[in-house]
Amino acid sequence: MNTPPVIQLSNLRKIYTVHEREAGLLSAVRSLVHRRTRQVRAVDGITFSVQPGEVVGFLGPNGAGKTTTLKMLSGLLHPTDGDATVLGFHPWQRDRDYLRRMTLVMGQRNQLVWDIPVIDSFELNRVVYRIPDHFYRETLAELTELLELGTLLQKPVRNLSLGERMKCEIGAALLHRPAVLFLDEPTIGLDVTMQRRIRTFVAEYNHRHEATVLLTSHYMADVEALCERVIVIHHGQLLYDGGLAGLVARFSSYKTLSVKMANGAVDFDRYGEVVSRAEGMVTLRVPKAETASITGRLLAEVEVTDLTVEDPPIEEVIEAVFNQGNENAQVEPPHA
Repeated sequence: MNTPPVIQLSNLRKIYTVHEREAGLLSAVRSLVHRRTRQVRAVDGITFSVQPGEVVGFLGPNGAGKTTTLKMLSGLLHPTDGDATVLGFHPWQRDRDYLRRMTLVMGQRNQLVWDIPVIDSFELNRVVYRIPDHFYRETLAELTELLELGTLLQKPVRNLSLGERMKCEIGAALLHRPAVLFLDEPTIGLDVTMQRRIRTFVAEYNHRHEATVLLTSHYMADVEALCERVIVIHHGQLLYDGGLAGLVARFSSYKTLSVKMANGAVDFDRYGEVVSRAEGMVTLRVPKAETASITGRLLAEVEVTDLTVEDPPIEEVIEAVFNQGNENAQVEPPHA
């Protein structure tokens, strides 16, 4: 028996009508009687589903429609057309039972009260979500342990660093133990250490509670650490839906060879594009189809002490997807 998806989008659209006018006083007066408008397709007919317990990366450049999609799925926006369900609810109907089972975390957007201690904001959320006392204490203890909040709860929010505040924001968003997490750039602006802690927490929360997570991030380390599957959109349209490894295989046309050698006097330009040179080490970019033959030639013709073959960085692969555009991009069959 197939388990129904937790998140289901069907031809979902959000179109804004934007008023335009040229600069200047005359144009301002003219716009009072004749307003010129154009339509902006923020989300342009996307369809996908997410199964229970999945952590899915939702990727795209700025303006691709990611945040607009998450706002529709969390009930902040009504779609122009199409349909979506989360946990069997239509999000924009804002059913109380639905709001108690989901959360939206947006990086650098405050939900904590600035001038009071963190624990008081947590208590406010307890009242808003009508969390029973024993459940609240249990969840607070768990989140305090996982996010290392012990020394932060008594501090006013304005006294916290960005990383500390982000941990507390996430804690506040999860006090009601939601089954679905919409995470919109949760590590933006954080240092590398804090990004790693947030990633570790998301993975542990997903493991403990089998929560379904839809994650947007411009930090590919977040995606690589948490997501086996990614959905890529551009100009509001779906470009790719499938495994992260499949994204690399489909859209990357080259491999990276790192060659360590005993003798540095070698003309590596005849093997591929030289990306970098360091003492005793050369990095080459070679066509994927020729990787095996070039590797064989290197081992036969150069005194190699070490050689590694790697896929290109995921950032470059994502950029290649965007550059191919909507017409040439391919979407894998619906994810099972």
